[in-house]
Amino acid sequence: MHEQGFPAVLGHEGAGIVESVGPGVTEFQPGDKVIPLFIAQCGECRFCKSPKTNECEKGWAADNPDVMASPEPRFTCKGKKVLQFMGTFSEYPVIDQMAVAKIDPAAPLEKVCLLGCGICTGYGAAVNTAKVEPGSTCAVFGLGAVGLAAVMGCKSAGAERIIAVDINPEKFEKATVFGATDFVNPKDHDKPISEVLAEMTNGGVDFSLECVGNVKVMRSALESCIPGWGVSVIVGWTDMEDFSARPVQLISGRTWKGSLFGGFKSKDGVPQMVKAYLDKKVKLDEFITHNMALDKVNDAIELMKEGKCIRTVLSVSPQ
Repeated sequence: MHEQGFPAVLGHEGAGIVESVGPGVTEFQPGDKVIPLFIAQCGECRFCKSPKTNECEKGWAADNPDVMASPEPRFTCKGKKVLQFMGTFSEYPVIDQMAVAKIDPAAPLEKVCLLGCGICTGYGAAVNTAKVEPGSTCAVFGLGAVGLAAVMGCKSAGAERIIAVDINPEKFEKATVFGATDFVNPKDHDKPISEVLAEMTNGGVDFSLECVGNVKVMRSALESCIPGWGVSVIVGWTDMEDFSARPVQLISGRTWKGSLFGGFKSKDGVPQMVKAYLDKKVKLDEFITHNMALDKVNDAIELMKEGKCIRTVLSVSPQ
């Protein structure tokens, strides 16, 4: 019996080289460079066949979201089974071929590993889900890696003005690198942030992206959009609380939507993003603030909790 999905081998933004393949595997061979995916793409279910979603009915994300693992783990410790999230905090995770993307052999693994989650999530939320338009005004709430990637997505889509919102002003300099044009710290104002943005933008932004996972910020992001056509996208993850808004916010013409993994169909989208990086169309190096060995993982997590890093890349060397 595993209590609440533990013990488990964690880690998901990863990249590696195929060591071996099991029977029936036809898409991969030893030596391939790959990125493991937390959303499968079986290619056969009704979701995979629809252009409307990147969900997949197969894989643990559909079957066991509460424990974030397959019920039949390949890891054991002291004779007992250990669950696996995606297991990239280990030398040899075993992953189903429908949850692995084959990437360009020229790709540097220590960079493109970031495309396994956060960068695709933020970038795609702007480009695929919000469908940010050239010349538009955008606001991004939260400037972690996902929010910074959303800023980059808005810039790539041609937004004219990108307002970065965060309570940590140290994040603003980094946001400039990805294309932010304005910065707002809610702590500097004695009125709701939606009112501040409305005053800055003649009524509200065209697109807003919430990249925090805070239900109050989600509402603020919605209310920061202009009536009539404003689009607000929930990117930050939480299932701990309900969110709320007054119906008139939507009746007046705003759209409120969510985005998972940036709307990318995983096996298709990740190789495309790797190519975009190699073609210098998206940034990755600028997200990486620290590099550490796997045995420093607890130090890396502390950096993240304290807001002192954007992304720390852990190197895992097979024994």
